[in-house]
Amino acid sequence: MRRDRSRLALTGAVAAMLLVASPEVRAQAPKSIERVKAAIVAVGTFQRARSPAFQFRGTGFVVVDGLTIVTNAHVLPATVDSEKLETLAVLIPGIGREVQVRPASRGPADAAHDIALLRIEGAPLPALTVRDSDSVREGDSILFTGFPIGAVLGPYPATHRGMVAAITPIVIPPPNASQLDPAMIRRLAGGAFPVFQLDATAYPGNSGSPLYAPDTGEVVGVVNMVFVKGTKEAALTQPSGISYAIPSRYLIELLKRSSR
Repeated sequence: MRRDRSRLALTGAVAAMLLVASPEVRAQAPKSIERVKAAIVAVGTFQRARSPAFQFRGTGFVVVDGLTIVTNAHVLPATVDSEKLETLAVLIPGIGREVQVRPASRGPADAAHDIALLRIEGAPLPALTVRDSDSVREGDSILFTGFPIGAVLGPYPATHRGMVAAITPIVIPPPNASQLDPAMIRRLAGGAFPVFQLDATAYPGNSGSPLYAPDTGEVVGVVNMVFVKGTKEAALTQPSGISYAIPSRYLIELLKRSSR
């Protein structure tokens, strides 16, 4: 019994060590959060005549040239009501600047990995660096910033921390059959792809948030709160505290295709 208690205490100590970041990482995290928050936008639709005019749907973040937005594909509406002058839009929070709403246009999307790109016009915004997720290991510390329950709490980016608890396989089904194309069918037939399971709680509205390294602010994934959780935890009647993120390698591939 004493030996078992000692083993449990050792296991707990190791887990605690994994969760405590080094002093260097802790010192850099506030700077990384500040940089990332400047690149966070709310994704939704805009219709001037309704109240509220901007309808929040999820989180996005800026990459590449300052005018490219990354979000989850499921965050985007299937259609907008053009007859009522509804448009796809992003809201730029007032972090040291005036709150802005800018029209957005759809760019390339990867429905199989639930990632989509948007384009906006105007002055470029601060862009985040995307790092290849192949370097991520279980036990790595992570942060993600977005708009948890953004429709209620408002456009104020919040940051959550945790670690990569597991790298687990998943296949994301398309939301409807019309989105099936030959490339997706090949992916579905070829089996699962890895996603990051996180020991941090994301909330509705966090979909599309960047998952990033605390010390550098480099993006290593995109938080997904609908398709992955719905597939992995469909048997649960109550939501768990587990969250998931799509590895950035698929975002890098999508960005490469969009630049051709």
